Amino acid sequence: QVQLVESGGGLVQPGESLRLSCAASGSIFSIYTMGWYRQAPGKQRELVARIINDGRTNYADSVKGRFTISRDNTKKMVYLQMNSLKAEDTAVYYCNQARGRLGDVWGQGTQVTVSS
Repeated sequence: QVQLVESGGGLVQPGESLRLSCAASGSIFSIYTMGWYRQAPGKQRELVARIINDGRTNYADSVKGRFTISRDNTKKMVYLQMNSLKAEDTAVYYCNQARGRLGDVWGQGTQVTVSS
C-alpha cells in the first residue's frame, strides 16, 4: 500500500522560505504525476503545483515565480520550495500521487503558517 508522508511545514514570517518534502513508499513512483495541494480554513483544497513523470510542471497562478516543485525518483521524494511566502499562503499542504483508475493517494498534510 502506498503511503505519502509530508514534512517541512512550520511558522515563518512574510518573505521567508520553506521547503516541503514528501516521501513515498511503494515500489512504483517514477511513472506517476506528483502534486502539492493546499487547503486554507474555510476554503476548498486547491492545486499548488504538480510535476509529471517527464519532469514537466504546472503551477497555480498565485505561486508562479515563487514556488518550485521537483522530484527525485531514485529517492521517491517530491519537494516544494516556497520562497517569498505571503500570509495568503497559510494552509495545510498535502502531497498527492495521481494514480488514475487506481485512485489518488494523499498524505496527512503539513501546516504552513505565514505570519508576522
